[in-house]
Amino acid sequence: MNSVVAALAIAAAVGAESLPARPGDDGPFLDPDASAAEIIEACRTMVPPKVEIKGHINRRSRRGTTIAAYRFDLKRDGGIVELTVEDSDGKPVELEKGGRLLDTDITWSDLSLDYLWWKDVSFDRERESESAQGVLCRVLLLRNGVREVRVWVDRRSGAMLQAEESAEGRVVRRLFCTSLKKFGGRWAPKNIEVGPPGAKYRTKIVVEEVI
Repeated sequence: MNSVVAALAIAAAVGAESLPARPGDDGPFLDPDASAAEIIEACRTMVPPKVEIKGHINRRSRRGTTIAAYRFDLKRDGGIVELTVEDSDGKPVELEKGGRLLDTDITWSDLSLDYLWWKDVSFDRERESESAQGVLCRVLLLRNGVREVRVWVDRRSGAMLQAEESAEGRVVRRLFCTSLKKFGGRWAPKNIEVGPPGAKYRTKIVVEEVI
């Protein structure tokens, strides 16, 4: 979003893959009476307080041609997040919290999911029963100053499946988790696609390791 390890956290509307499995298919389901704060807390468990996430980022055209490629290594320890990005030649690339990664749509927030820690959390009552990739969700609104992010959370598992950021009442960015995977017994997004509505291309985040 304007500035998110989405590397951790879907959607037929953009031709995304079907989710092969869901957290909760082999474990406890999210309490149907969970509050908005409890649902966001469930989402946070997908980004542990101490974790290292490695993967790569590709920007491709609608025809599938790779336009840009990068590798990333994100480390979270408590409230401190360190992010290293390298280009295809292994040279470091700077990604500031308020900016984008060069010629992609990826921002700091797409890789860190920082909005999950915002304190202003509420249900979006008008869109409460919407689905993401055919999965019935709870829809939440997260706010921090002028920024507003809407997230779709699987009603059964508490996994975040989709997010979009709005500015002045208009959607400016969308994030879709197109597949989930278990890394060492912990569910996390495996593939994530990011881009503005109507873009001729999308940027893909692929998580390879969660340590």
